[in-house]
This record gives sequence, C-alpha cells and structure tokens, in this order.
Amino acid sequence: MSLYTLARDNDMEELCERAKHSDSPAVRRRAALMLGDVGDMEDDRTMDVLVHLVTDDDDDKVRAAAVDALDDLGDEALERLLARTADVNPDGADWAAIRAFARALSADIPEFRMAAANALGRIGDGDAVGPLVKRLDDPDPRVRERVCHALGRIGDPRPVGKLEAKLEDDHGAVKAAAADALGTIATGKALAALVDLLEDENSSIRRVAASALGNASSAEPVPRLAAALGDEHDTVRRAAVFSIIELLANAPTKQSHQVRETVVSELKEADDGTVLGPLVEILEEASQARQRRNAVWFLGRVTSDQPPQLVIDALVETLTDDDKMTAQFAATSITELDGHSVESSLIDLLRDDEAPVEARAKAAFALGDVGGSRAREELDRITDSDVDKQVRKRAFAALSKLGGIRQ
Repeated sequence: MSLYTLARDNDMEELCERAKHSDSPAVRRRAALMLGDVGDMEDDRTMDVLVHLVTDDDDDKVRAAAVDALDDLGDEALERLLARTADVNPDGADWAAIRAFARALSADIPEFRMAAANALGRIGDGDAVGPLVKRLDDPDPRVRERVCHALGRIGDPRPVGKLEAKLEDDHGAVKAAAADALGTIATGKALAALVDLLEDENSSIRRVAASALGNASSAEPVPRLAAALGDEHDTVRRAAVFSIIELLANAPTKQSHQVRETVVSELKEADDGTVLGPLVEILEEASQARQRRNAVWFLGRVTSDQPPQLVIDALVETLTDDDKMTAQFAATSITELDGHSVESSLIDLLRDDEAPVEARAKAAFALGDVGGSRAREELDRITDSDVDKQVRKRAFAALSKLGGIRQ
C-alpha cells in the first residue's frame, strides 16, 4: 500500500512503522513528512517516531524531514523535542528549563532555535532576556522574528535599544515583530521608536505601529494617529481608530480635551467604513467604561447626517448601558443625528415595556430633538398612558421642544 493511501486512510500505525524501519531513506523521509501532515502531537507514537528520526537516523535528509514534520505539528512539538532531549519539563519555568532552551538557541538547526525562542517567550522569565538578545542577529530571519516576539512576551524593558535597532532589519516580518514587541513593552522610549513607523512604506509595519501606540501613557501620539486615518490601507486606518480611543480613554481629562476637536475633524474626513465600524466595535466590546464613553461621544459627532443603521442601533442600545454616564453620552449623541431611522428606533425603545425605565426616559427625551410627527403622536400617547413617572416627565419635556402638547 502506498504512503499516500496510508495518509489518506489515516493509518498512523503503518506510517510510523515505515518512517522508523524502512530500509529506504526516501521512504523514511516521505513517511516523516506525511506524519507532519496528518499526525497529531498528542499522539505519543507519532512524536516518538519523529523524535527518533531527528536524533538517531543516519540520513541528513530524513532528519531534516522529521524536523519539518514536527514544525508542521506546531511549535509545541519542537519544544517538546528540545525538552525531551534535555530531560527537562517543557512546561516548567525553573532555571533548568530556561538554561536548556537557552542552549538550544545555538543549535545548528534553525527550527530548533525558533522553537527555543518560542519556549523562552512562553516561560516569560527575565533570565531569558540575555540569551535571547544575543540571537537578535541570527542569520535566519525566522529566528530573529521569533526572538523579537519572545522578548515582547517577556516584557522586560532592558532590550528596548536592541529591538529598536531591529526596526531597520531587511526582513519585514522581523521589523514587524520588533515593532510589536516594543508596543507590548510600552515604555516611553519603546513607543517613541514607533511613531515614525506610521509612515513606513510597508503597510503591515504601519498597522503594527498604529496598534502598538494605543499602549502609550499619554495622548501625545494622537495627532500622528489622526493623520494615519488618511492611510491608503483600511487595516492601518482601523488600527489608528482603536488606538485613538484607547489613548483618549486613558489620558487625563484636560489633555484629552485639547485634542478631541482635532480628532473629530480628522475622523469626519475619513470615510464612514473606516471610522464607524471600529467605533461600534469598541462600544460593543470594550471592557472599560471610559473607552465606551469616548466611542459613544465620537459616534454622535463624526457620523453623517443620515447615519447607518448600525450606528443608530448601537447608540439606542447603549441607552440601557449599566454605566449611567455612558448611557447619557449615548442620549446626547443621538440628539446629534437626524433621519427617519433614528426616530423609529427611539420609538421602538419607548414602546418596549421590558426595557429599563431610565432608557425609555432617555429615548423619550431624545425624541424631542430628533423626532417629527410620529414622535409627537407617540409622546402624546405616553403622556396619557399609565407609565412610570420618570418616562412621562421626559415625554412632557420632549413635547415642549416639539411645540407643546396637542389639545
């Protein structure tokens, strides 16, 4: 039976047998590669056979194929191999494991060096910083990339200068990994190195820089991020929106107020697809109230006169937010909008007896700013019905803005 048929039928036992015991190096090599395609690193037999081929087979091409197969199974497979050959716990964070993986950073096989960097980054111990920094000039760009990622995961500020130098690397993936690591470390020096990357010729680098700058401790990068809203690539523009909101949410009130109007102007210049989608996502997914408040505030000021339904739905739904200030910001932003859909959405909320009283009251009041004849009719009905006093009070106030109650 052919190796292809064995792989197709998932006959792992026979594949392992041929990989380990065939007299033909070509067969062992091909079987090893297929184990990488269809195997599972949770299968001890598969792992045992591939480890045996790497460590004991007398053919260079077979050993290389086994390394490739382990790499195909995932980074953890190669890490397990390194741990097994060093007789250490692959999940341990003790010095023995760190020392074993640090030694593997000098292995002849680049995939081993990559796996060692991954393992040291996962362990996350500062003792690994020195050995990793020494591999930032590894001849293989894949290794340099993994080392940058590992240093970012560890988060120690000591290698910032070395990582900054990697922003000049000839390989874009290394440059992006260094930028990402600097953004994760997020000291003032680390982030300052990223600002100029917003104008890099590589859009992936610009996106990484825009995302990373959201970790800054002040609103200082906001003007440069606002300029990035004109980037030709959508991913860069979206990353800039997310970071702007993050920075304004975390900046001191006085400092954020100074740049808000400038940012509003820039956001209005960007197309709706770039700005509104990310703002709605922040509103729906952000865990911090200050982030949602900023997203709500901007939505009411940068959307078009005829807002998309996703903006209307998001703002109306936020009227029920547990954070009262966020809900109030949503009510204020709704009054900045126009259109039949806004009125309809508010009326639907006002009619929803299951909705929180405060949300219905806010909907009633907002109708006084955005409503027309339909809103007047609904508010008239509310004032004559048996509703909560707070809702009725807001309905009266809204009617007064629409010209008073009909007699």
